[in-house]
Amino acid sequence: MRILHVNKFLYRRGGAEAYMEDLADLQVAAGHTVAYFGMAHPLNTHLEYASHFPAHIELEPPPPRMAGRVRAVARMLYSTSASRGMDAVIAAFRPDVVHLHNIYHQLSPSILRPVRRRNIPAVMTLHDYKLACPTYQFLDHGNLCQACLGGHFQHAILRRCKDGSLASSAVMAGELFVHTMTGAYSPVRVFICPSRFLEGRMRAAGVFPRRMHHVPHFIDTTDIPVRVSPGSGILLAGRLSPEKGVDVAIRAVGEIDGAMLDIAGTGPDETALRRLAESTAPGRVRFHGLVDKAEVQRLMLAAAVVVVPSRWYENQPMVVLEALARGVPVVGSDLGGMPELIEPGATGDLVPANDTHALAEKLRPYVTDPAHGFAMRDRARATIVAEFSPQRHLERIDVTYAMAMRATRLHAA
Repeated sequence: MRILHVNKFLYRRGGAEAYMEDLADLQVAAGHTVAYFGMAHPLNTHLEYASHFPAHIELEPPPPRMAGRVRAVARMLYSTSASRGMDAVIAAFRPDVVHLHNIYHQLSPSILRPVRRRNIPAVMTLHDYKLACPTYQFLDHGNLCQACLGGHFQHAILRRCKDGSLASSAVMAGELFVHTMTGAYSPVRVFICPSRFLEGRMRAAGVFPRRMHHVPHFIDTTDIPVRVSPGSGILLAGRLSPEKGVDVAIRAVGEIDGAMLDIAGTGPDETALRRLAESTAPGRVRFHGLVDKAEVQRLMLAAAVVVVPSRWYENQPMVVLEALARGVPVVGSDLGGMPELIEPGATGDLVPANDTHALAEKLRPYVTDPAHGFAMRDRARATIVAEFSPQRHLERIDVTYAMAMRATRLHAA
């Protein structure tokens, strides 16, 4: 099978790109042929069809000049260069299926025009809530919010959900309104939802409810060692931004005598979080900054527990899968897709978001008695091997592609 993966960035920028590349590697190993389409970018690593990519454009922060902002908004709505480039790559590569990932803004659903015209099956992995929420995260200034559910995108403008800016919020809401009203994503035959929570929210929002299909992510445990002895301390690995709830973890550690917290990651809140750590748990929070995979693994295997205190609806955070694969339990917020991954008392625990005291109470047994978490090792690892193996994921993706092909044939008939 010839598979064209499409994402606005074609380098390992974040979770969506990492998943896309890892899936493509699985597919190549299984005998499929893979190619890529995206936006031009100096860090891109997939360049076979780079001459057809639309020009690089930065939207965070937005262009400084008004003319640049107008062009950026126009491109978000419809990109002639992206559509033309996509058509050229399809003609050259001749894919059997197009697999889309994050295409919002820089590519836009304009790339689906040639897909529809050439009657090619298309699937799309949803890595966030963008098709139901203009600002992706179901958050209103840090608070959980689903006011826009069902197409009521004006709430994003009224509440200035995008960085507190009326103009930015209007652009984001307008983009999603136009694409929803015009059925811009209708050429996608199957939408892949990594968590059942995301699938449920898309259905509730009326986003192609019959096309939603649950396929959890995967993790290859072949070269991942399982812990051989109890660990100590708490590990938090992730972006240091408000929705991740890092401040809640720091305050919880402050309530546990002698507890140590290691934080791996960087982000906009780092300076404020360092100040909070010094005042709340002096000398007991270590900031490691951005670290490579090997260092994350070392920190995980050394920890008694991994904490994921997010205050937003996480989809299917890979850090949970990575910890469980190593036999390390996870204490996480009971939001989004995390309850689908963590079995309380068996592979970790769940707590209400934003509840410092509850988080401290759940973390305390892991810190004071390392054997408590170590006893969960085998169950944690077995869960990953059984439910999230690469081979099982590939089989599920193949089923999804077959569904898209059948739907495309029926549409053409």
